[in-house]
Amino acid sequence: MQERMQDLGGMAMVVHDPIQRPGRPYPLGATPAVGPDGTPGTNFAVSSGVAEGMTLCLFDAAGTETQVRLLDVDAGVWHAFVPGIGAGQRYGFRSSGVFRPADGLRTNPAKLLLDPYALATTGAVVFGDEVLGHDPADPDRRSMLDSANHVPRAIVVDPTFDWGTDGRPEHHLADSVIYEVHVKGFTMAHPGVPPELQGTYAGLAHPAAVDHLVGLGVTAVELLPVHQNVPEAFLVDAGLTNFWGYNTIGYFAPQDSLSAEVRAGRPGGQVAEFKAMVRTLHAAGIEVLLDVVFNHTAEFDATGPTVCHRGLDNPGYYRLEPTDQSRYVDTTGCGNSLNVDDPGTLRLIMDSLRYWASEMHVDGFRFDLAPSLARDRGGFDRLASFFDIVNQDPVVSRVKLIAEPWDVGQSDSYDLGRFPALWSEWNGRYRDTMRDFWRIQDGQLGDFATRFAGSSDLFAAHERRPTASVNLVTAHDGFTLRDLVSYDRKHNEANIAGNPGGTDDNRSWNGGVEGELDSPEITQGRARRQRALLTTLLLSFGVPMLLGGDELGRTQRGNNNAYCQDNEISWFDWSSPDEELLAFTSRVVALRRAHPVFRRRRFLSGVDLAELAWFTPAGAAMTSEAWSNPQARAVTVALDGDNAPDRSDDGSLLVDDDFLLLINGWREALDFAIPPGRAAQEWIIELETFEATPRPGPVRVAGDVLTVGPQSVVVLRSPLPVS
Repeated sequence: MQERMQDLGGMAMVVHDPIQRPGRPYPLGATPAVGPDGTPGTNFAVSSGVAEGMTLCLFDAAGTETQVRLLDVDAGVWHAFVPGIGAGQRYGFRSSGVFRPADGLRTNPAKLLLDPYALATTGAVVFGDEVLGHDPADPDRRSMLDSANHVPRAIVVDPTFDWGTDGRPEHHLADSVIYEVHVKGFTMAHPGVPPELQGTYAGLAHPAAVDHLVGLGVTAVELLPVHQNVPEAFLVDAGLTNFWGYNTIGYFAPQDSLSAEVRAGRPGGQVAEFKAMVRTLHAAGIEVLLDVVFNHTAEFDATGPTVCHRGLDNPGYYRLEPTDQSRYVDTTGCGNSLNVDDPGTLRLIMDSLRYWASEMHVDGFRFDLAPSLARDRGGFDRLASFFDIVNQDPVVSRVKLIAEPWDVGQSDSYDLGRFPALWSEWNGRYRDTMRDFWRIQDGQLGDFATRFAGSSDLFAAHERRPTASVNLVTAHDGFTLRDLVSYDRKHNEANIAGNPGGTDDNRSWNGGVEGELDSPEITQGRARRQRALLTTLLLSFGVPMLLGGDELGRTQRGNNNAYCQDNEISWFDWSSPDEELLAFTSRVVALRRAHPVFRRRRFLSGVDLAELAWFTPAGAAMTSEAWSNPQARAVTVALDGDNAPDRSDDGSLLVDDDFLLLINGWREALDFAIPPGRAAQEWIIELETFEATPRPGPVRVAGDVLTVGPQSVVVLRSPLPVS
């Protein structure tokens, strides 16, 4: 073995030229293993279709770098088995070859590269010229500055974990209530979570956090990105960060800044901590869904850092402009787009999904800017290779798959309703219609009914079900529910000066005065609209998604794009929750979960007053003229609980009570006549939104008149007759 010392920018480095053990080209990444002679070590494998050489870089506790040139390559995968290397070892790669940006080639051995398959990382990107693959004075020239002291390093991880009796809750989509939440934002200020666990995976698994989720009644948490991510340089320069995490660099590694283990000085511990969180949530009957960002990476455009994928295989991982391959195709608004037409990139995506589903036990994924994954050759294609591979995969095809069905800047960027049958989709039409209806816009009643009944116009084709629609009125990117009824315009002054971001199309209504105030009349009106929106959301057909904190009256002070606010703007304020709203929300969730009539697994015909019928406030059946009246803002929804019911898993019929929803979108109270139904059918008030608690009242029968308060909903129930 030859060994020589080098000094690279003040960093000690040892170069080894050993007789290597070839190792195996699969699995990719760093895998602790035992050699043929029983010697323990680690198999390293990294893929590149353009590298002419690959060097494994090992780092000791003092930061000294030991280089091992990899000698074996099969089908573009460089690999070696290194004896004596085990869990906890820090490492990276250096790729050598051609640097010619005009042809899309950007290999540079001066740049330490993160393993794309790293299961854990440590350290952060320190922005500066050192992390650029090119010379900033001449972008066509390779930078000679070494980046090793400015970039994170991968960690070899022991994958063993005691899952005990963990099992997936496996809630049917129709029975699901999704809770979108940020790991840190949820518990960072929670007084019941110990300070050392606040804002971490362990904090989310703490009994104080789990008890809230169980009490609310949700069946799944949808976590904002937890893949290892890097903030943009311009945010760091401004003293901010990418709090949401939509800037991934490591698709297998849990974000280290969300780990109590890492915070306590145990890098690599984030993997077991994440698994323990999943195990705890599963034990409480709560599924874990991940928001994943397979549309772009944190390396930005041609001016961005070379940290991982760019330095390993730039034309493989990224879509490049055909006429100038120094430039990147951008369908994401983030500087680059992953190249799903490349087999290696597709393998990375599928391996990541499979890893999180099988090894980390997560229950599904929400795909950010999902149309970008279906652009094999530019345009969106519901028969794209990615969809085909997912459909055939025995692991990924069995978990929940949710698409954000739009991306950026393309003629076909809005693809709601176009995804394959296995998929559910965030229903932007539902969000817009329900917001417009409850802010008293003309001509909304017909679309309100369509969205309430599951959006069959979007999803009934191709044999899809109402559960293809993930219904939402608020989400992380936009106003919270409280802000939706308190602000007419965004207030993003805390964001980057001159670049606050956030849409101006909020479809919100403040009730007459902007922002927080002490007016009882306006405050009560806002509270009523929140309850009406929540009731609509939670009783509509489809899959409801509740933005975390809406049940508490959480405000972001009018900021509708708080992606860079890792502070009290984004953290839940547990010191003054709206207890009345929390109790109300829990009651509506419980109503949905108790009654299958709100969780229909197929689209209803609404013919001949069968399973679903619509009436005017006067109690007459809705006509085409009534539907087309632009001033119509009130309707009665009748749901028949024992007419053609769905079947449960054991084949039994999900027979239920009958329900009437009296919906008044007017500014004034309105009288509703109870429509005709079964002979001698009696109705009791189950829920109303004008007040936070149901008012006691007499039993009602057909023809009785009930006054529904302004911008309110009354839910009546007729118990199933005892046979």
